[in-house]
Parts: sequence; structure tokens; C-alpha cells
Amino acid sequence: MILKIPQVLAQRARSSSSHYRDIQNGLFTKPVNLGQRAVGWPIDEVNILTAAQVAGLSEDEIRNLVAELHLKRKSVFSTLMEV
Repeated sequence: MILKIPQVLAQRARSSSSHYRDIQNGLFTKPVNLGQRAVGWPIDEVNILTAAQVAGLSEDEIRNLVAELHLKRKSVFSTLMEV
């Protein structure tokens, strides 16, 4: 399931500018394009990153987690293309 920006902001209790600043700083995953003017985030990524923040992971640990989630997106795509 893909969450759009209002849902993500509500779950994270962040403003839009803070959310996009987190993305720029590597503290949240980049959005998935859903259309010309629509983006969203996989719900599992939002839940994982929210849990990491609640667990008290450092910014460096969260950046590493974000990098792993981006790699996971690519590996899932590669796996699907092999079928």
C-alpha cells in the first residue's frame, strides 16, 4: 500500500517542509512517483522509519536504514523482472 503525503505527515506528526527536509538530509526515503503530480511512500517504509525514530536510533543509523530501504526497492524490482 502506498501512502500519500497527507497520510505520511499525519503519521509522522511533521510539517511538509520538515518532512521534505528530512528527505534532503537522508533521514527519510524519497517518494515514489505515482503520476505527473502525485507521489507517495510505501507504508512499510513509513512504519519502519517511524519505529526507528521511536526506538531512538541516531541520525546516522537512520541514514543507513534509509539507504537500505532504497536498495531494497531496487532489489524487489530486479527480482520481479527475473520472473
